[in-house]
Amino acid sequence: MVIIMDATTAARRPLLTRDKSFYKTAARLMTAIIFQNLISYSVNMADNIMLGMYSQNALSGAATVNQIQFMVQQLTLAVGDSIVVIGGQYWGKKKSAEIRLLTFYALAIGIIFAAGVFIWTCFFPAGVLSIFTKNADYIAEGVEYLKLICFTYPLYIISTILLSSLRSVETVHLALKVSFVSLFVNIGINYLLIFGKFGLPELGIFGAAIGTLVSRILELLIILVYMIFVDKKLRLFCLDGVRYSKRLLFDYLKVLWPSALSNFLWSVATPIQTSVLGHLEDDAIAANSVATTIYQYVKIIAIGEASASAVIIGKTIGENPDDDTIIKDYSRTLQILYIIFGIILGFALFFLRIPFLSLYDLSDNALRIADGMLIVLSFAMVGMSYQMPASVGIVKGGGDVKFIMYMNMISTWGIVMPLTFISAYVLHMPAVFIVAVLNSDQVFKCLPVAIHCNRYKWIKRIAK
Repeated sequence: MVIIMDATTAARRPLLTRDKSFYKTAARLMTAIIFQNLISYSVNMADNIMLGMYSQNALSGAATVNQIQFMVQQLTLAVGDSIVVIGGQYWGKKKSAEIRLLTFYALAIGIIFAAGVFIWTCFFPAGVLSIFTKNADYIAEGVEYLKLICFTYPLYIISTILLSSLRSVETVHLALKVSFVSLFVNIGINYLLIFGKFGLPELGIFGAAIGTLVSRILELLIILVYMIFVDKKLRLFCLDGVRYSKRLLFDYLKVLWPSALSNFLWSVATPIQTSVLGHLEDDAIAANSVATTIYQYVKIIAIGEASASAVIIGKTIGENPDDDTIIKDYSRTLQILYIIFGIILGFALFFLRIPFLSLYDLSDNALRIADGMLIVLSFAMVGMSYQMPASVGIVKGGGDVKFIMYMNMISTWGIVMPLTFISAYVLHMPAVFIVAVLNSDQVFKCLPVAIHCNRYKWIKRIAK
C-alpha cells in the first residue's frame, strides 16, 4: 500500500512507527535469523572444542583451513545478499518470477566460484595452506582435513544462495531448522569419529571433516526438498514467466561487485589483524582468542538485526514505488531499536564478562588481559550494534551498496590497519590497546553512517 503525506504531516510523524505489522514482521525475522546464526556459530565452536580436546595440531590445522572457509563465506554472502537487496524489492511488488531469475543468475555465478575454489583446494592443498602458516605440522593436519572439506565448499555455496533467495521472500524458518540438523549431525559424527567411540575408527581431524561433509550434504538435501515440495512463495522450479533479462542481470551485477569487493577486503583484513596479535606473548594470544569468541557470540544479534532489516527495507521500497514516507518511518524506528539493543548488549557484555571468563582455564595474566579486552569490546559493541545493521540492513538493503564499500575501504585500510601496525610494531603498545585500535572503527563509523542513513539518498528503486 502506498502512503501519501504532505510535508506538514510528515514533520509531525512520531519518532517510532505505530504500524503494528512492522514490529510483528521485525520480531519474526530477527528472532529466526539470530537463532539460526547462533546455531551456525555453535557448529564451528563445537568443531574447535572437540578438536582441541583431541590435539593441538589438529585444532591448529583446522583453524588454518577455516581461513579459507572465512574467505569463501564472505564472497558467498555477497552473492546471496545481492539477491536479498534486489529480490526484496521485487517481493514488495509481488513479482516472484524476477526473483527466480535472480536466483538462477546467482547460482550460475556461485557454481563458477565453487568450481574454482574446489580445484584450488583439492589439487593444491599444501600450497593453499602455506599462505596462512609455515608450520609443517599444521599444514600436514590441514591437508588431511582439506581432503574432504574441499567438497563442502560447493555444497555450502549453493545452500547459502538458495537460503538467501528464500530470505528475500521472508522465508527464514527453514534456515533455522537446517542449522539445528547440521549442529546435531556434526557434533554426533565428530564425537564418534574424532575419538573412535563405539568401536568406530579413531580418525582425528579426518573424522571432523566427515562430520562437516555429511552435515553439508543434509543441509542441501533439506533445502532442495523444501523448495521442490513445500515452498509456495518463490516456486524456484516453476519456470512460468521466467525469461532471460539483460537488464536484470546488469542490475544484479551492479549490486554484486561492490558487495563482493567489500567482503573480500574484509576477509583479507581479518587474518592480517589476527596475525598482528599473533606476534604478542602467549597470554595475550590466548586472551584475545577467548575475548573474541565471547564478543562474536553477542555480535550475532546485531548481524541478525541487519539481515532482517535488509528484507524489511527492500520489501517496503517495492511496496511503495512513489512515496518514501513509510520507508523513512521504518528506517528511523530501526535505528532507534539498534541503539537500544546496542546499549543493552554493551552492558550485558560488560557485566557478564567475569562469569564468561570463569568458564575458561586461563593464567592470572591472561585473565587480566582478557578482562581488559572485553571492557574495550563492550564499548565497541554499542557502536557496532548501530552502525553495522544501519549500513548493511538499511543502507545496503535500500539499494546503496557502494557506500559500505567506500566506508570500509577508508576505515579499515586507510585508518585502522595503519594505526594497528604502528601501535604493534613501532610503539609496541600492550595487547588491550591494540584491540582498542582494531575495533575503533566500530565507534567512529557511527557518525558517517548516521548522516548518510538520515539523508535517505540510499533509497534506490532497483526493481522495475
